Amino acid sequence: MNPQTAPARRESACFATAMRKASRRLSQLYDDAMESAGLRSTQFAILAELDARSDEPPTMAVLADALVIDRSALGHNLRPLERDGFLKLVEGEQDRRQRNVVLTAKGKAKYREAHALWTTAQKRFTDIYGAEPGAALRATLLDIAYDDRLGTLKD
Repeated sequence: MNPQTAPARRESACFATAMRKASRRLSQLYDDAMESAGLRSTQFAILAELDARSDEPPTMAVLADALVIDRSALGHNLRPLERDGFLKLVEGEQDRRQRNVVLTAKGKAKYREAHALWTTAQKRFTDIYGAEPGAALRATLLDIAYDDRLGTLKD
């Protein structure tokens, strides 16, 4: 490879920069795997969360918290999935202002199709980095994702 066109591979003192670079790389892998299902990895994550909660569909707020995403960004990500009939927003039983996010039958079928593709991406990562290091990395990343102390500098 030409040294002038080779990507710079530098150490970064910034945790957020290193995390974003790694996140973009893994998103490329999972997006490539999901392409034939017509989904992006972010959309698959939503379908997977809804499938796991199918007995008790979450509200928008609960789903946003579970995905560690703000509600406006979640709404933006839900629109194409709703448009394509993979999910629907249902008025809450106790509070009509709340919207529960429900996976439709079409969404469940799309999730099953995409899950097989996701498994291929998971295997690729595990083949390259190993099952134990991969599991340790995933645990660390989830610890970071759900640590509310890291959301702000305020105590």
